[in-house]
Amino acid sequence: MLSVDGRPAEPAGTATGQEARPIAFDRPLLVAYVADGESEAVLRAVLGDLGGRLTLERGGVQAAIRELAHKPTPQVLIVDVEGAADALVALDDLANVCEPDVKVLVIGDRTDMGFYREITRGLGVVEYLYKPLTRDNVTRLFLPVVQGRIPGGTDQIGGRIITVSGARGGAGASTVAVNLAVELAQSTRGYIALVDMNLQRGTVAAMLGVTPGPGLRVALEEPERVDSLFIERSAVAISDRLRLIAAEEAFEDRPMSTAEGVSRLMALLRRRFHYIIVDMPTPGDAALRTIYAAAHMRLVVMTPDVVSIRDAARLKAMFATLTGSDKAVFVLNRAGAPGTMPLRLVERGIEAKVEFTLPEIPKRLAMAADLGVPAVAQSRVLRAAMQRLTREVSGARVGGRGGGWLGRLLGR
Repeated sequence: MLSVDGRPAEPAGTATGQEARPIAFDRPLLVAYVADGESEAVLRAVLGDLGGRLTLERGGVQAAIRELAHKPTPQVLIVDVEGAADALVALDDLANVCEPDVKVLVIGDRTDMGFYREITRGLGVVEYLYKPLTRDNVTRLFLPVVQGRIPGGTDQIGGRIITVSGARGGAGASTVAVNLAVELAQSTRGYIALVDMNLQRGTVAAMLGVTPGPGLRVALEEPERVDSLFIERSAVAISDRLRLIAAEEAFEDRPMSTAEGVSRLMALLRRRFHYIIVDMPTPGDAALRTIYAAAHMRLVVMTPDVVSIRDAARLKAMFATLTGSDKAVFVLNRAGAPGTMPLRLVERGIEAKVEFTLPEIPKRLAMAADLGVPAVAQSRVLRAAMQRLTREVSGARVGGRGGGWLGRLLGR
């Protein structure tokens, strides 16, 4: 397998220049980063019965950012923001190195109600305590979260689901899905799941030069067999931040997805990844079409021709039937290719604005597919176009910080 720049890839779980933290499945229960001995003593007194499931580290939010960049994210994280120049920015940086389902408890020296509301209601922190900590407050407000007796908003926590649908076969949906996932992993540094729901004719794995792992069909057909280790068994590591879940079922088989299986799989992925990019079959069976209702964004990839315009309009109508809204983001592939329809006629045909266009580069795409590398590694023009789409999906500044704690950690 080759890396994005065409060189041999590093082994899964490594990264140039620093130790990369792989997605963890045997995660510690509780890790606390505390800046002062008095607070540490109170936490140890209340939480000491957890034994080896409790890890207390000396240091504040900056220490947490440094260490969690290459350590497993705990299920519950206590972090001290006292002394941080800007606590909100620090929490935003922390979001880049944590998995989406972590429950965050914050301690600090701010006593104003505005700060409390900002981080709990606006940013999704489960609870905040100002210093000095007391055993009573930690017992009442932190301990139930650690013990799992307070959900802490976990029904709202999770990654964003992005569906990618082709208006017709060959429109380029898989190309968009692959390269969007690669760009998201690089620019946001979040954890990305790329799911190819084309169980028999999927091309995503081939585009990335890997063989699909087992398990996707089982998850869709027999959800009762899916446990917390499903991703570990089924996902293929593309990089330290990107995992592929795909299948290669025989043509003579008849995979039969269930609505329960689809729902369970999406819920599981949302707890583990910041973004879930789903390459959708068109139109897909009834169970798979339920993903559209759960999606935070629906991308429709089309080409500038009459058949594609017709079927893009039909997809809009299907979205309206399934979800009550025909809202979609249209991506026009092969824009400006000789003999194709101009943009104004495409937009008139679909009665919607085309938000993004991709250039006609057949040789580059073919070369990338043959090498098993993302096409953005072969074309600067395509990469620039995909970066614009990445910003729309994530709110991230490409090459800089992502779109915020709210957008990346909680996916709301």
